[in-house]
Amino acid sequence: MSAEAGQQHPLGIYLKIWVLLFVLSTLSYLVDYFNFQGLLRWTLIIIFMLLKAGFIIAIFMHVMWERMALILTILGPPVVLLFLIGFMVVEGGYTFGARVEHFGADPNAQPLPVTHIGGEHEGVSH
Repeated sequence: MSAEAGQQHPLGIYLKIWVLLFVLSTLSYLVDYFNFQGLLRWTLIIIFMLLKAGFIIAIFMHVMWERMALILTILGPPVVLLFLIGFMVVEGGYTFGARVEHFGADPNAQPLPVTHIGGEHEGVSH
């Protein structure tokens, strides 16, 4: 039996990462508690989510101790997908803006509440 086969990682790093995940989760909940809105809210939520996922993958899934080729094989495709999603968001914003400009729709229009669906015939039985 080789020395590497029985190698164990120190327990302290798992406890430190667990505490760090707890702190990040608390910060994520505080975003809602302090009622942040708009771009700031979603930016903070996504940053905290990516940090937590990164720590879980790196430490608890032992990716930090793997060879670089395996790390790139595992993490490469999701990173490429994130870039593609980012490109789609940019293109979607452009397409929406072009449609508003072409069709003249109000970009700030709000949808009607569900209670207005059905019009004036609500509650009338035939």
